[in-house]
Amino acid sequence: MVEVTFAQLHGWLVILLWPFVRILAFFSAAPLWGHSSVPRQAKVGLAFLVTLVIAPVLPPMPDVPIMSWAGLGLMVEQMLIGIAIGLVMHVVFSVVQAAGEFIGLQMGLAFATFFDAGSGTNTMILSRVFFMITLLMFLALGGHLMVLEALVSSFHGLPVGIGAFNPAAFEMLVRYGGTIFVAGMSLALPLVGSLLIINLAMGILNRSAPQLTVFNIGFPTSLTVGLILLMVLMTDMGRFLQRLFSHGIQFLYSLIEALAPLS
Repeated sequence: MVEVTFAQLHGWLVILLWPFVRILAFFSAAPLWGHSSVPRQAKVGLAFLVTLVIAPVLPPMPDVPIMSWAGLGLMVEQMLIGIAIGLVMHVVFSVVQAAGEFIGLQMGLAFATFFDAGSGTNTMILSRVFFMITLLMFLALGGHLMVLEALVSSFHGLPVGIGAFNPAAFEMLVRYGGTIFVAGMSLALPLVGSLLIINLAMGILNRSAPQLTVFNIGFPTSLTVGLILLMVLMTDMGRFLQRLFSHGIQFLYSLIEALAPLS
């Protein structure tokens, strides 16, 4: 009969629990795995499976009792690391959603919204289309594997029990949120600029010929030109997304290095 002592059981739990908490926090915060349509049981099961796979290659875990204040501190520490990594990917996907919002407003599609269960708010249809294209491109380029690789490497750069974080890293993460507006406007600027010129032309036409109904002319024109420009934009969408994903992965590694406490 095989007997398992409490010390052996505690050692096994220590090896698996801390990495499991970090991975589960990442899955809950990441846009792909953390979507509301993914069942919680699936998130927990996938996090546990990944933990079992990577456990043999992880650094030694600190010998800290689980049911203690130190154990609670380690759990919070792992949650912060996992959530920070997941937020970086949220910023990457929010770039194209912001671009879809900018383009949709200029095209006159502000009324074409529906309830998004993932964010709990009304989302423009064009923003949703851009998000789905980005998600499929992310999977096609193997971005999910690169993010998981960065997550596993974080256990070497940020081992369990580091004790403190570098406060400058959280400021860097907040400043990275500005990428949503900078890169999003860069993607939407060709369409927004072209449609703005059309709106200015419609305004001049309204002043010169008041008998013309600008709404009946301007809305179909903006929508038609916007759809044509969207077709042109899609030809360069792949290259833009590749640069966006590459920049996001590079920032992810930079964040992991910056979170390490100053020696």
